[in-house]
Amino acid sequence: MDIFKADKDYIINTYKRFPLQIVSGKGAVAYDEHGKQYIDLTSGIGVNSLGFCNDDWYNAVCNQAKTLNHTSNLYYTLPQVAAAKKLTAATEYSKAFFCNSGAEANECAIKIARKYSFDKYGYGNRNKIITLTDSFHGRTMTTLTATGQDVFHNYFFPFAEGFAYCKANDSQMLEEMLQDETVCAVMFEFVQGEGGVKALDENFIKDIFALCREKDILVIADEVQSGIGRTGRLLTSQVFDVKPDITTLAKGLGGGLPVGAVLTNEKTAEVLGYSHHGTTFGGNPIVMAGVNVVLEKIDDDFLTEVRKKGKFIKDSLKSCNRVEEVTGLGMMIGLKVKDITAAEVVSKGMEDGVLMLTAKDRVRLLPPLNIDWDLLKQAISIVKEILD
Repeated sequence: MDIFKADKDYIINTYKRFPLQIVSGKGAVAYDEHGKQYIDLTSGIGVNSLGFCNDDWYNAVCNQAKTLNHTSNLYYTLPQVAAAKKLTAATEYSKAFFCNSGAEANECAIKIARKYSFDKYGYGNRNKIITLTDSFHGRTMTTLTATGQDVFHNYFFPFAEGFAYCKANDSQMLEEMLQDETVCAVMFEFVQGEGGVKALDENFIKDIFALCREKDILVIADEVQSGIGRTGRLLTSQVFDVKPDITTLAKGLGGGLPVGAVLTNEKTAEVLGYSHHGTTFGGNPIVMAGVNVVLEKIDDDFLTEVRKKGKFIKDSLKSCNRVEEVTGLGMMIGLKVKDITAAEVVSKGMEDGVLMLTAKDRVRLLPPLNIDWDLLKQAISIVKEILD
C-alpha cells in the first residue's frame, strides 16, 4: 500500500506530515519501513516520556489489557485510584481528575474556575479568564479561544466569550486587567511550548500569584507540555516555588497513551460534585497502568538526570554559529536560529537520522526523559554539525 496516498485519500488532511513512515521504535530510536534508524528528540511532541515501548511500561499496559480493558466511571477501578494517590502525593495537591487530553484537562480547569466564582460570588459576577499572548491551551472551541494567538482565532466563529489576553511578562498590564471585577482566573504556561519554547520571567510569575491572591482570583497552570519531569522537576511550578490553585497535565503523563489530568488544591478540590463534569474514557484502566509506571519511574534521581541532560544540550548548542538563542527549561528546549530556518534544520536532521520539531520560528527539542547518554551525545553531535 502507498501509505502517503492512502493517508491523503482516507484521512482528513489536518496535518502537514513529514515524508516519513515510522513503523517501530525502542527507547529513543525509531525505525522507518526500510530499517533506517532515527534518534528521536521529539517524544511524539513530549508524550513518550520514557521513550518507545519501555519494558516496564509495556508489560504493565499489556497485563492490564488482558485483565480489564474498560468499565466506565460508574464503577471503581484500582489503577485509577492508585494513579490519583501517587500523583497527588508527589505534587502535594488534594485531588485529581483524569480525562483524555490536555485540551480536556484545560476545559475542566476552566469549568472549575467559573464554578468556584459562581458558588462564591453569584451568577454572572465573575467568569472572565485572563490568558497570555503566545499561549496555547488546546483545539476545542473553548480552549482555542483561551489560546492567546490571533492565528487560531479564525474560521470557527463565533468563538466562546469570557477570555482576555495579557502580554506575557507585562506585570503592569496584568495588574490593570485585574481591576476588572468580572475576572475569575488567570491561566498560563510556565514555558510557552507552541509559542516558541519561552519560559516566563520569574518576577512576572511571582506577580501573577501575588495579584491574584489579593482578589481571590484562581491561578491555573497549564503544564500539559511542561509537566511530568519535562523541565527537571515533576511540575514546573516547583522550579519557581509556587503552587497554582489548579494544574493541568497530559502528554508525558501516560508515556504514550492518551491522558489528561487536573490537579486541585484545598480551595478547588470540592468545587465539582456529582453531575458537574464527567468522561467516558477518562481514568481507563489500561491508560492508568501506563500512568502508574511513569509516576513510579520519575523519582529524584531520574529528575537529576533530566536536569543534567538539559544542561548538556544547552551548553552544547548555545555556541553554534547558527544559534542566536537557546530557551526553555530542562529537556524542553528551543533554538532561535539564524542563516537557516527551523524547518530546514528539522529537514536536514531527518536526513541525518535525528528527529526534531519546530515551534513558531524555532527548533524545538523534547527528547525522551530517559534517553541514553550515548544516544543523546550522538544526536546532539549531528545537530551541532547542522548548526555550525
